[in-house]
Amino acid sequence: MTEKSELRFKEPGMRLLENEHAYLNFLMNEWHALVLSFEDEGLSLEAGRENLKLLRQKLFEFVEPFKNHTDKEEEFFFPALGNYIGFEQGPLVGIQDEHQEIDAYIGHFFHHTRDNINLLTLEQMKTVTQDAAEAFEVLTVHFMKEETVLFPMAEKAMKAIDQDELYKKLNTLIT
Repeated sequence: MTEKSELRFKEPGMRLLENEHAYLNFLMNEWHALVLSFEDEGLSLEAGRENLKLLRQKLFEFVEPFKNHTDKEEEFFFPALGNYIGFEQGPLVGIQDEHQEIDAYIGHFFHHTRDNINLLTLEQMKTVTQDAAEAFEVLTVHFMKEETVLFPMAEKAMKAIDQDELYKKLNTLIT
């Protein structure tokens, strides 16, 4: 018997963003498992190369839906919430900075793996996967902050008409 997960938010816009987080977490777990494989002391050079190639592929598959999700947050959600709580300080500033930090870690990983992976040593592969590990850590905390601070704040602060308008704008696919 599978356990049914309960929706934590009542507003459709917040449920939509939470569901996108669930999908992105699914994708993240696929590539994070590959990151963790580089901590195995018994990892061979050949297995490392195969894992790194697969990690690049899985991260590449993650980037577009993540970018689509963050674009929607930055274009619609943050401005709508900011009208209620302000833009200059507080949680919105930090959350937006984290989007850039995540992009930087993933971009750095792609930059350092753009050449022939077969020329990298196992130590070099372990070093470069740290960017993906950092991205995963920041993403995990980032989603938690949005779900425990921003989404509840939006549900409490925003008027129903603004919630409805936000949902209409957010209701697009990220894949």
